[in-house]
Amino acid sequence: MIVWPELLLAFVIGASAGSFLNVCITRWPHDLSVVSPRSRCPRCERPITALDNIPIVSWLVLRGKCRGCALPISTLYPTIELLTALGWTAAVLTFGPTFTAVRVAVLGTILLGIAVTDARHYLIPDGFTVFGLVWVFVTALIGTMLNQSSPFADPYDSLIGACAGAGAIAIAGWLGEVALKKEAMGFGDVTLMAVIGAAVGPGRALLVVFVGALIGVVGFVAVVYPLSRLRRAHRTAQLNLALGDAPLELPHVPFGVFLAPAALATLLWGYDLIGWYSGRLTG
Repeated sequence: MIVWPELLLAFVIGASAGSFLNVCITRWPHDLSVVSPRSRCPRCERPITALDNIPIVSWLVLRGKCRGCALPISTLYPTIELLTALGWTAAVLTFGPTFTAVRVAVLGTILLGIAVTDARHYLIPDGFTVFGLVWVFVTALIGTMLNQSSPFADPYDSLIGACAGAGAIAIAGWLGEVALKKEAMGFGDVTLMAVIGAAVGPGRALLVVFVGALIGVVGFVAVVYPLSRLRRAHRTAQLNLALGDAPLELPHVPFGVFLAPAALATLLWGYDLIGWYSGRLTG
């Protein structure tokens, strides 16, 4: 039975979490504190008041412009707040107002932050992965004490899964480096897979790598590679004159962008996918 006040509360909490997530996405790649100084416009440096810092609403009221300098505020900010709010609402809608819903919602928020940061900066800040690893381990212990059904791994599998996830992606990166003769996987991907492995356990951790690679191939062919060719085609004449007709290099692919949705999908539906595949093999 749908209880609207609970869903509304989840939406509000999620939007607030999304607002803080924006701060993490903006500051952590530059090694800045997410606590101080208070939020301000990056152009005119006008401090953002509490009235102008209401998630989603303030951006709409201000019509997407800073109150001080009237310059546009990126649509990324309300988009992340809305996505996080919808994610928290979906978690409560699926699992009810339970501790499991909070675990899923927080992990989804972390994964969203990682995906956006990796896409923008080719970087996965330690702030996301360290907090994520602590969150998954601690809540695994609490979940066991509450004896609450959830898609997360138990404490023992969580520990093994962290090692399996990090090890699997590290080996994949090493093989890629041998094949491509250059770095194929950043250490951030290794720490990310430690978090994911801790959440889903060792068996599904390997599935995350496979699903992430599958999503990555589709994303690379459909988006990344065409964009790289488009950018090359629009290079300035001066750059072409200086460098000549340089061979086209494959662009760096932020794998965290693909691992994040793969992790969430595997957490929620991984066992169903494994069961379906096993049935196909035996049938």
